[in-house]
Amino acid sequence: MTRHAAGTFEVKMAPLAPDDATTGTAIARYGLDKQFHGDLEAASKGEMLSSGDPAKGSAGYVAIEQVTGTLQGHTGSFALQHTGTMDHGNYKLSVTVVPGSGAGALAGIAGTMVITIADGKHSYAFDYTLPAAPQ
Repeated sequence: MTRHAAGTFEVKMAPLAPDDATTGTAIARYGLDKQFHGDLEAASKGEMLSSGDPAKGSAGYVAIEQVTGTLQGHTGSFALQHTGTMDHGNYKLSVTVVPGSGAGALAGIAGTMVITIADGKHSYAFDYTLPAAPQ
């Protein structure tokens, strides 16, 4: 049975040292630190890589973050994988639970998250499943 969770979050991004192995198009690295509120009361830490020219409306990013907290009464952790592109102002974003990453009462979690940014505020809508509890 698919469940739905929603709420808001704050995110802090801090530049990290670039990877010396890259040549050509620059790849930026950032540390992520988030606080989720609402149906998901949690903190997350992660890392993001990005490239492109966001000032001209074209860029891409990938990120992995480890989320730890309580999701509608289930305490544990899981990882989220982000893949996003912006092409001349047209956005595509996919945020998915990493298979096998759930721990604690969130073991076996699967799902997708939609992130919305409006008026500088971040919100999420999270559709997820959990395995049935053993009888």
